[in-house]
Amino acid sequence: MNYMSHTLAIVTVVYNNYTILSNYFKTFDVQTDLDFRIYVVDLSDEKKDYDYPRYVTYIPGKNKGYAHGANLGIHQALNDRYNLLAVMNCDVEVPSQFVEKLKKSIVSHPLSLIGGKIYYGAGYEYHKDRYTKHDLGTVLWYAGGINDWRNCVTNHRGVDEVDHGQFNQFEKTDFITGCLMAYDADTSLKLGLWDEEYFLYYEDADYCERAKRTGVSLYYDPSVILWHKNAQSTGGSGSTIHTQYQKKNRLRFGLKYAPLRTKIHLIKNEVGAFLNSLCKCDE
Repeated sequence: MNYMSHTLAIVTVVYNNYTILSNYFKTFDVQTDLDFRIYVVDLSDEKKDYDYPRYVTYIPGKNKGYAHGANLGIHQALNDRYNLLAVMNCDVEVPSQFVEKLKKSIVSHPLSLIGGKIYYGAGYEYHKDRYTKHDLGTVLWYAGGINDWRNCVTNHRGVDEVDHGQFNQFEKTDFITGCLMAYDADTSLKLGLWDEEYFLYYEDADYCERAKRTGVSLYYDPSVILWHKNAQSTGGSGSTIHTQYQKKNRLRFGLKYAPLRTKIHLIKNEVGAFLNSLCKCDE
């Protein structure tokens, strides 16, 4: 297939919360590089009319999970011959050079996955009492990722730290969050689509692990910046749906990729939790 050279397709999944789209699109209206298209995949239970910008392709779909939504957008973007791809949240805002710098990073690193420097959106910090007013908007949410195989969790490097330039080096990383994951079409064809068995959470970790095990490199690029209003599309961090799928898919991810010792530990914990639930039912 002949792809459009250096043209960016951004895939974002919407679920019910249309109110977050306004600020998202405002930041794309003022990009220095306007050669991009956003594929909005709407998995909302009740679709609502929305006045989408001219650069949006709207794709309605059934709610079969975040990975399913991402796959719908990726598939359409590849069919439309886009050469550069990015899957990103819609509960974010980006600076005016975001598209320009992201495209440069993808083109410079073929057959790779690219992640950026992600801040908490001002006022969405997890530990709000730690920071001065001046700090807001500079508190890191992600500056590279680390897989902790002993506990089977993916950790965000620098999370909750105020950015003083301590993570300003372009470098390889262990994990890239699905809040922003970018790559070229050849990488997508090599790795295939995202694993829809996860439904919500850990689908990004799975894709990263699959990439590493097939020779695809992962990079953290601090020049690619965005602000994230954490977990707004799923009810916020700590919500019931957030906790439910984090727990379920941590087990799925661990049994698929973790060392044997960790797998045994995960199974023991799951069996123990099940037996405890039976005991509570008998009380």
